[in-house]
Amino acid sequence: MTWTSFHRRGEVLRDVIASANRRRDGRLPLDLPGVAETFGDELALLGALQLRWHTRLAGQIERALLADPMDLDAAVVAAWHVTADELPGVRAILDRQRTDPGTPAISEAMTKATAKEHILLAMMAGRVSTPDAAAARVGAEIEERARATYRPEPVSAAPTGGLLGRLRAVIAA
Repeated sequence: MTWTSFHRRGEVLRDVIASANRRRDGRLPLDLPGVAETFGDELALLGALQLRWHTRLAGQIERALLADPMDLDAAVVAAWHVTADELPGVRAILDRQRTDPGTPAISEAMTKATAKEHILLAMMAGRVSTPDAAAARVGAEIEERARATYRPEPVSAAPTGGLLGRLRAVIAA
């Protein structure tokens, strides 16, 4: 991948995420300019969105654990909430693809990605020490708790996040 194509991929991915966050309908925004040329197929785009969710979640967990190192479970759940607020459209797409994958390849990818996310949640909450099936089960319980206690931010027309949020909104538009 050349430097130019790397930057182009990042631009298209930002457009996809911004569109998904506006729409929040759980559908892959394959109709956007540059998506087909940049990602090629649904699986590649879904993989990029899954990676964005996972890295954002991991970063939020690290921040939450620094802020509240005494209650690991609560910090992990809070980090999941923050990430879901930051990437509501991406979360909707991932949820839809989990329950109704378009192809067997997407089904397999979502199964693996979900297990890895659950393992991350369980390990960061200090509930397990090895990344195995038991960790995935514990992480699934943590995710269920996060979903049960999640109160999404209302959709607003005004960009949030101060100056940086407004700049991101302008760039995405």
